[in-house]
Amino acid sequence: MYELHSSILAVADPSQVEGLSRFFKTGPGQYGEGDKFLGIKVPVTRSVVKACWKTTDFEELERCIGSEYHELRLAALLALVEIFSHPKLYLRNQDAGACHSEQSEESLRRRCIDFYLSHTDRINNWDLVDLSCYPLLGTWLLDKDRSILYDLARSGKTLWEQRIGIVSTMAFVRHGQLADTFAIADILLHHPHDLIHKAVGWLLREAGKRDKKALEAYLLPRYRQMPRTMLRYAIEKFPEPERQRYLKGLLN
Repeated sequence: MYELHSSILAVADPSQVEGLSRFFKTGPGQYGEGDKFLGIKVPVTRSVVKACWKTTDFEELERCIGSEYHELRLAALLALVEIFSHPKLYLRNQDAGACHSEQSEESLRRRCIDFYLSHTDRINNWDLVDLSCYPLLGTWLLDKDRSILYDLARSGKTLWEQRIGIVSTMAFVRHGQLADTFAIADILLHHPHDLIHKAVGWLLREAGKRDKKALEAYLLPRYRQMPRTMLRYAIEKFPEPERQRYLKGLLN
């Protein structure tokens, strides 16, 4: 019982705690203030999750997501992504046998999304957001109403809920659907926090990889008022002469 939880604890490395705490800004007044680490890097967490997710039930996910330790919360989210992405295999390993139906798989995926949305208060750093939101929430919404992302971006209770709103659109971008990324970027255009500037710029850049003209059409009337970090991220893949014209405000 609690194999995921115990396996994560077993690979804790105290020598890494200080460096990870510094990297994720856990000091007073920083965005990750008060978070605690076991000293486990992401590839190690991934390897533990890969070995355990098929036998991890929602009771254990609840235990892990509620932990004070960052890596246990990440493990819960990564396991949730695996369960959501492979419902048939998960149901087999939960003693469902071969008699599961498409409806039961869909119900499991719905349960994953409900779990995710009910624990956004525990998804409280940028890696926890970025490694979970678009494989889960974004993918779920590919064929559904997407207003929840607009609500999160506009009225999210935390910086992290707002980041979920924009980063979840990565799933749409990867399917060539760019409109929501641009629309949610508009909602967050004047957000005060650098971590939102980076996220919006990143998603705009990814949209531009799919359709550079669409990104240019978005940027042209807005680029002078965009936070500098957001603009730099958005135009990172542009040819250098073009990048410089944006940065110097020379485009009309």
